[in-house]
Amino acid sequence: MSAFDAIVVGRRVLNAEAEALNTLAGSLGETFVRAVETVFNAKGRVVCTGMGKSGHVARKIAATLASTGTSAMFVHPAEASHGDLGMIGSDDVVLALSKSGEARELSDLIAYAKRFSIPLIAMTAFEGSQLGRGGDIVLLLPDAPEATAEVNAPTTSTTLQIALGDALAVALLERRGFTASDFRVFHPGGKLGAMLRTVADLMHGQDELPLIGADAPMPDALLVMSEKRFGAVGVVDGAGLLTGLITDGDLRRHMDGLLQHTAGQVMTQHPLTIAPGALAAEALKVMNERRITVLFVVDAGRPVGVLHVHDLLRAGVI
Repeated sequence: MSAFDAIVVGRRVLNAEAEALNTLAGSLGETFVRAVETVFNAKGRVVCTGMGKSGHVARKIAATLASTGTSAMFVHPAEASHGDLGMIGSDDVVLALSKSGEARELSDLIAYAKRFSIPLIAMTAFEGSQLGRGGDIVLLLPDAPEATAEVNAPTTSTTLQIALGDALAVALLERRGFTASDFRVFHPGGKLGAMLRTVADLMHGQDELPLIGADAPMPDALLVMSEKRFGAVGVVDGAGLLTGLITDGDLRRHMDGLLQHTAGQVMTQHPLTIAPGALAAEALKVMNERRITVLFVVDAGRPVGVLHVHDLLRAGVI
């Protein structure tokens, strides 16, 4: 296949799936609201299930829900028939996926949910299917053609399932008021975990702060700058408030007669600062946008720490 043909095929697939997603977005209504509220009010977990490709998607949805504040797990429907039904409690909600709605492995699980009055949310393209009839709430997928044409392998349908699962997870996230700080609890590892750490987690504390008074002579300021090795020194007033910052750039701008000046005469006033509760990702954004390597961390105007770009590098934020 030529590169041109591959591009044509790729675009055809993406356009077909995009069209199906637009149709799905337009079809959301009261049943979606009911699904969100049912899960939100549940005392137990969301038990996601499905066979084949739908099963893979169900695992992904369970993982997304769990990472965004909604307790969830995956149960294989075939294993459920051989004892794993005992993992599903009366306080749980079942989310079952099947495009056709006729996966026979779901039969026992549907019957179990009915027997013990466990809410069942069905995600299917056919409301009159076994799954559709058994669902208390039916999240109906558009019966869009698969992108594989006559081969009919699951493509568009699984994309729709993933997207609808994401919509459910994000709606629940916002319904719960789930924040970035909450998200960080579930993502302590890797680059994502590093980005979600706070400035207070990474900053150097009070004992390492390079600070000098505004009336201090520049030789003293240079000594503090050299000792603390941040390439900058903060300038504070009599009340301990940060009023300025001296960096290498300030030294170059005042090179003529530098040692005869005071720190207050050389400093840049109203320096850029950050709060200790800000995310590391926010600090990185500020540093990148302003092309700086050091940020003083202030609380109520008083310096409580200092953050260097190298701290973000060591933490894996960069």
